[in-house]
Amino acid sequence: MERQFDPILRDELYTERLENGLTVAVLVKPGYRQMTGRVAVHYGSIDSRFVNPQTGKAVHVPDGIAHFLEHKLFESPEGNVADRFSELGAEANAYTTYTHTVYYFTTTDQFNECLDLLLGFVQEPYFTAETVAKEQGIIDQEIRMYLDDPGWRSSANLLEALYVRHPVRIDIAGTVDSIRKIDKDLLYVCHRIFYHPSNMVVFVAGDLDPEQVVERVRAAFAGREYPAQQEIERILPEEPPVINERRKMQELVVSQPILRLGFKEKEVGLTGRALLERDLLTSLLLDVVIGKGSALYTRLYECGLIDQRFGFEHVPEVSFGHTYLTGPTHDPSELEARLLAGLHEAQQQGLAEADFERARRKLMGRVINLMNDLEGAAFLYIDGFFKQIGLFDLLPTLQSLTLEAANERLRSHFDPALAAASIIYPRR
Repeated sequence: MERQFDPILRDELYTERLENGLTVAVLVKPGYRQMTGRVAVHYGSIDSRFVNPQTGKAVHVPDGIAHFLEHKLFESPEGNVADRFSELGAEANAYTTYTHTVYYFTTTDQFNECLDLLLGFVQEPYFTAETVAKEQGIIDQEIRMYLDDPGWRSSANLLEALYVRHPVRIDIAGTVDSIRKIDKDLLYVCHRIFYHPSNMVVFVAGDLDPEQVVERVRAAFAGREYPAQQEIERILPEEPPVINERRKMQELVVSQPILRLGFKEKEVGLTGRALLERDLLTSLLLDVVIGKGSALYTRLYECGLIDQRFGFEHVPEVSFGHTYLTGPTHDPSELEARLLAGLHEAQQQGLAEADFERARRKLMGRVINLMNDLEGAAFLYIDGFFKQIGLFDLLPTLQSLTLEAANERLRSHFDPALAAASIIYPRR
């Protein structure tokens, strides 16, 4: 078992890779009453085309099937698994992203029983034609509900504007038409391929004995017949280095317009330290240039173009990436022009060293706070695992960043030629 120790956080992380390829990670948190367990599967909404490692043949499944499978795994012949977690006094849930699916529980008691339940139900799919049809109706309503959600549509429209072919432009839940093509046989195929131990990681955190946890996980997978499996080859279309359209507009029931301005990543395919550095650099410079303490934010706020709901985020994935700035505004065109002008001004002037260091200290504080929260630590570990980023890589990488690298990132990333705007206007 590998042990890692972070001298700043004073945390220990134990990791072991089992014979079947499953990675088990235990973050030891002495004195914590709360405990959490998670199973993450390297299977997200963009994985609709892949090579079946058991047959060598290319497969194309309907959009939204990863999310559909997440919903269906909670069903068993004995009822809904979430109810059994509740009986144990635990909170349980799951979520699907563009790149992975996560099942988790949080508890203060009966950890072993909760862990056994978690590890069991993700390995034991139960699908019937009747339950699949019922779920299609439920997800159909979910999709239609989000069609009228301003925040959701603002985000979805921006992705459609930024990306030409990449499947990130398709909703995680799929479409009303695509989910109708899902059947129990397809669900079993996807579960058999993607829910293989070599494509999963188990993460637990709390005041726990790592050796006992690893042995319990090993026992939960023992006796199950998992054939040897090569790494899954995912088939993604070649994404051109341009945006799909400059502006995408829609009318919905909102009190004032919403602007979401995005910048597409020029280079993709990065993993590990290179991807982490780029993400941290982007977070730092965004805080300096348009954070709440910046001159640009103050100007936009004082003239009424933004309010406290204005925000931004960098989305760093291996096969795609972008940054967006968003908020409600009475004049989206003016706000867009001011943001572009402000970013251009920052590129010309460069970041000041004092501002850069202040942003670095602020981000270090945020990382430390997340690491002291079990939910935050679990998110950081899982989000980094499939990108080959270690949990204890964040702080040393953040400390190693330079002002010169931040200014170079500022100049290269915020290219108006790769900018697209999504605008939601009030319905007339």
